[in-house]
Amino acid sequence: MPEIIELPERPYVGVRKTITMTTFGLVADRIGEIVGWLVERGTYPAGAPFLRYDAINMAADRLVVQAGVPVATPIEGEGDIFAATLPAGRYATVAHHGHPDQLVDAIDAFRKWAAEQGLTWDMTTDDDGTEHWGCRLELYNTNPAEEPDMNKWHTDLQFRLA
Repeated sequence: MPEIIELPERPYVGVRKTITMTTFGLVADRIGEIVGWLVERGTYPAGAPFLRYDAINMAADRLVVQAGVPVATPIEGEGDIFAATLPAGRYATVAHHGHPDQLVDAIDAFRKWAAEQGLTWDMTTDDDGTEHWGCRLELYNTNPAEEPDMNKWHTDLQFRLA
């Protein structure tokens, strides 16, 4: 069942790419690299890695997505790995158990629930239909090395409210 929670600012390091639905791996597959980069510097993840959706235009099959890994304290990025902070605020959240391919339906149900509750996302829409999100996250709580069966993965959705 979805709920509304208050979250503090959260530092992270990540990479950002403009992708399509068929080139998701260009950003998502970088999570392991980011974790390795952190470990090389004596820093470890301070939570679940995530995908952050900055902009989505499904009709044009264009998404601006970040792969991020939270850290306990801010650190400097290097190359295309940048340091940033997830904004504090009120978030609607819901847990999903199952294959990431099922997230489209889970997100549809989540957005419908929010509309029924009269909630407004921290999001604007351009004339061309592109959604620009203040903070829309998919947090991947399952380590693929420990659980390779994607049907058993646990993912949290956290969408910031206006």
